[in-house]
Amino acid sequence: MITFNQVNKWYGEYRALSDINAEVKRGEVVVVCGPSGSGKSTLIRTVNRLEEIKSGQVTIDGHDIHAPMSSAQLNRMRSRIGFVFQSFNLFPHLSALENVMLSPIHVAGVRRAEARDKAMKLLDRVGLAAKAGSYPGQLSGGQQQRVAIARALAMEPPAMLFDEPTSALDPEMVGEVLAVMRSLAADGMTMMCVTHEMNFAREVADRVWFMDAGCILESSDPEAFFRHAQHPRAQRFLSDLRSH
Repeated sequence: MITFNQVNKWYGEYRALSDINAEVKRGEVVVVCGPSGSGKSTLIRTVNRLEEIKSGQVTIDGHDIHAPMSSAQLNRMRSRIGFVFQSFNLFPHLSALENVMLSPIHVAGVRRAEARDKAMKLLDRVGLAAKAGSYPGQLSGGQQQRVAIARALAMEPPAMLFDEPTSALDPEMVGEVLAVMRSLAADGMTMMCVTHEMNFAREVADRVWFMDAGCILESSDPEAFFRHAQHPRAQRFLSDLRSH
């Protein structure tokens, strides 16, 4: 469903992504892990073109995401890719319900009453129906991130991207967000997740990609990765995690 073909990305002299070749199959959950600065977030942000690439190709369902297109076409394409950010990015002046309703109304042209019904169902799905009228400033970090997930789901995307969705949360709030992500995976949602939550990777991922220095050094199923990582850098990464 998502393919990377010889993808390269530079920031000036710094090479952030180097000859990335990989694919995410439909219904697959891929967890991207690795040390800070390894290129994980840059990689996932190329999928909805928040980051431009220098060469190569990124496709979703066969469509070249980085092909020349108008801003209207780009916005349409992005509306089909759910993206959940580290920092929530909710509109502070809108309630949880209004945040979720916004895109269906203004991007997809859905009638307000229909968008409201759908938004309430999504908030119920993430366990926040009772907070529909609350504003982001009245919600905990975990609740805000669950609203952000509901907002991303409102456009019925075929794939969801998560860029370190729990790293800005207090430890006790991490579980409630991961529970929602687990339920999405159980429903067959195609997902790419950049995360440091290795238990989530072990339990939920179909594949783990280990990155360092802009390269995918290892791609394997979770059991193989956590039991017998092949690349020395991956072995060192896991050893450091265990020692902490």
